Amino acid sequence: MDKYGLIGYPLEHSFSISYFNQKFTDENIDAVYENFEIPTLDLLPEIISSNPNLKGLNVTIPYKQKVISFLDSVSPEARAIGAVNVIKVIHDSNGVSLKGYNSDVIGFTQSIEPMLERYHKKALILGTGGASKAVDYGLRSLGLDTLFVSRYQRPGTIQYKDITPEVIKEYNVIVNCTPCGMYPHCEECPELPYEAMDNHTILYDLIYNPDETLFMKKGAHYGASTKNGLEMLLLQAFAGWEFWNSND
Repeated sequence: MDKYGLIGYPLEHSFSISYFNQKFTDENIDAVYENFEIPTLDLLPEIISSNPNLKGLNVTIPYKQKVISFLDSVSPEARAIGAVNVIKVIHDSNGVSLKGYNSDVIGFTQSIEPMLERYHKKALILGTGGASKAVDYGLRSLGLDTLFVSRYQRPGTIQYKDITPEVIKEYNVIVNCTPCGMYPHCEECPELPYEAMDNHTILYDLIYNPDETLFMKKGAHYGASTKNGLEMLLLQAFAGWEFWNSND
């Protein structure tokens, strides 16, 4: 039986294990999906060696960037993004090798593109982790200018205190790539001047639990279009399965 899995820490919010095991049941695929909750990436080689039937892994917080140094090869797109969330485990006469891909960018781009209008030209990206890199790559591929927002002073970012109503009018696509507002902290949201939003504003939240975050709710109150991360998750899962079963 083939095995697939997820590496990250912690994993209580994992969507992948139920999604893929249901897929395997529904489609009569002789495979199983497991969570590998590892406090350090140094345990990755042990996971590979102790699971000889392992065919692929998903990668989640906090390892999407760090995992690249453990891989034998990385797709050009994932290399450009600087983050990997899908690993194909290749077994051949030379032994085992690992190839990294990024399906987040595919899922996000396909999900947000139908929402975009000609007046959506600039986007704020909240957060600077691995998922934000894929979001940045995807938005720029769709022709938008991007600006990262961080809680800390970092090169190439602005801070939340810098986001004025004027900034909201100019950067009318806002993507939350932080865990702020994720269950069980549903009463939290990024500090933004929501009152400056209107029906030209898009708020996209990578969080999918709860269905409607406070970030989305407050934006919708002022007329913003909103979307959570569930569709992106499904689309990136489709893409990940394709990567695992491709011939490259």
